[in-house]
Amino acid sequence: MHIRSFIGTHEKDWEDSRYFRHESLELTNIVEGRGLFRWGKQEIPVGAGHIVLIPPDVEHSFHAVTAIRFAVILMDGLPQATRVLFDRLLHNGEPTVIALSPFDQEQYVQLFKQWLRIAASKLKEPERSYEAWLDMLLLFVFEHSQAGTQALFGSHIAYYIRTNLGKGLQIGEMAEKAGLSEEGFRKRFMKVHGMTPKQYQQMSKMTEAKWLLSSSDKDMQAIAEAIGFGQLHSFSTWFKKLEGSSPTEWRKAQRLFHN
Repeated sequence: MHIRSFIGTHEKDWEDSRYFRHESLELTNIVEGRGLFRWGKQEIPVGAGHIVLIPPDVEHSFHAVTAIRFAVILMDGLPQATRVLFDRLLHNGEPTVIALSPFDQEQYVQLFKQWLRIAASKLKEPERSYEAWLDMLLLFVFEHSQAGTQALFGSHIAYYIRTNLGKGLQIGEMAEKAGLSEEGFRKRFMKVHGMTPKQYQQMSKMTEAKWLLSSSDKDMQAIAEAIGFGQLHSFSTWFKKLEGSSPTEWRKAQRLFHN
């Protein structure tokens, strides 16, 4: 197995000097900017969040419309199972452009950054590590390459809310990324999750609070701040209103029960 990966950065109006053909499988993500992907007689606009998959021996080129940044992986000699994952993403075996939602794009970029660190490390079992990481990247693209704004309302929006409990609920920002009005976003969220974004956030805060109270020795102030309460009194009042006991009492009861 031979893998090459890199970040390519180019200025506006840059373009490949010619059409390229190589024997590698290519997985390219447009990280920033806009450009054109050309192969055969096709010219496809691409921008941040697009994944371009190119099978071997296909003449192709890229052209920058604005300053652009690519995250590129070139793969040779893949295990059969990993090659099947790649081929499953292609449309009729031809070069394919897939769009990720803004939320999924952020996660993909983080995965790619971690992959670069892994690829540059001295590993005990490099072949198995590379295979596992490539499988994960390809599976991520497969799982999140859905059409339309409905793709925004799967587990990744719930994940976004759960991992940003310390922030205010940015309905306007999420709605804008989804291409919806705030009212439209709230209706779609209710349809998918059966509750409002605010209710989901409150549920997630309580779940995280209980986890930290039962699984750690963190003090109450640290737990309060972790789930978005600047003042301990506000956290305690909120918790007691919903659970009928203070966080300290709840933690004590849990430990007595388990002992």
